[in-house]
Amino acid sequence: MEALFSLLKEYEQEMIDIRRHLHEHPELSYHEVYTPAYIAEYHQKLGHEVRTGVGGRGVVATLRGSKPGKTVALRADFDALAIQEENDIPYKSKVDGVMHACGHDGHTATLLVLAKALNKLQSDIEGTIVFIHQFAEELSPGGAIAMIEDGCLEGVDVIFGTHLWATEPLGNIMINAGPIMAAADQFDITIQGKGGHGSEPHMTKDAIMIGAQFITNVQQIVSRRVNPLHPAVVSIGSFEAQNPFNVIADTVKLSGTARTFHDEARDLIEKEIGNVIKASCEMVDATYDYRFKRGYPAVVNHQEETDFIIKHAEQIEEVQQVRICDPLMGGEDFAYYLQHVKGAFFFTGAMDPNWKEVYPHHHPRFNIDERSLLIAAKTLGTAALHYLKNESVEIKQESLINE
Repeated sequence: MEALFSLLKEYEQEMIDIRRHLHEHPELSYHEVYTPAYIAEYHQKLGHEVRTGVGGRGVVATLRGSKPGKTVALRADFDALAIQEENDIPYKSKVDGVMHACGHDGHTATLLVLAKALNKLQSDIEGTIVFIHQFAEELSPGGAIAMIEDGCLEGVDVIFGTHLWATEPLGNIMINAGPIMAAADQFDITIQGKGGHGSEPHMTKDAIMIGAQFITNVQQIVSRRVNPLHPAVVSIGSFEAQNPFNVIADTVKLSGTARTFHDEARDLIEKEIGNVIKASCEMVDATYDYRFKRGYPAVVNHQEETDFIIKHAEQIEEVQQVRICDPLMGGEDFAYYLQHVKGAFFFTGAMDPNWKEVYPHHHPRFNIDERSLLIAAKTLGTAALHYLKNESVEIKQESLINE
């Protein structure tokens, strides 16, 4: 570990430089061309086995140790978002309307430089390390499932991944066994009423009124239908009914999201939204179209691998606190990897404690404390090497800080 940590410290500035370079050249989900080519070239120069075009635009690089053993996979995503950057920084995005507003540039830089450091230790590595560079995490159906279908997990015994988290203080690691991120689903509804003049409401079927009643009634699904021990969210994000001020709407379109951690709650919400819109429309003899699109499933960490991350994160000098966190309602397609092999996903704090204002992920002024890159690399790297040595995962639960 001392050798790995020393190398990572030596390469820290390179990690930051790569992150800034990628930040300047963001690419949207399913449109990544330059980024995967950059990643592949970096690994090729290290002498790793490299597969490109995995699942479409993914890159998988393999480092084989000098001794036989298990296989550990480490994953980082590399797509950006359709957001116009508002940060005044030297490495501001050079692509109009596209920005790394979620930290994927940092994820990629972390994994690339970690791969370089581990490459230097190849003669001491027992087993194989697979570096999974994933495209299109931000946009469902996402790149993970396509890369898995294309064989990125073949022969893999365990997988670890991290997300730089800009609203968590630098030096903190957040993790939880079991569900840690939610299933993220989308629903779209079109209400077809009968429009007319605002002075003659009795001659119409007011689609806005139906939509308003639906929004009010749908809130009862979580409060009165879902098991209170199963966290869930139903939120309406879009309501479209553009008409002149004196015209009663003929059509309304609504879109929203449902977030859950349990399949039972997920199935129930999909069914109950349908029941609520049906009843709302039948009251006034209107019609509707309802579509529920399932996004990523919940990210569910495995207990033993979660304990493994906790044990080794606590031994890293820069890690000030390992915190058992409540599950987050955000979605992540790392979920698919954990459905196929054991593993754990965790959050690495990336908030500078001196910042006066902290901007969340997907905000035009999102940024990270770049010192978090070294912490993420050390945590992933030490977990990989210790796992290959078949070390125990026993931990002292009393040493953990619970949220």
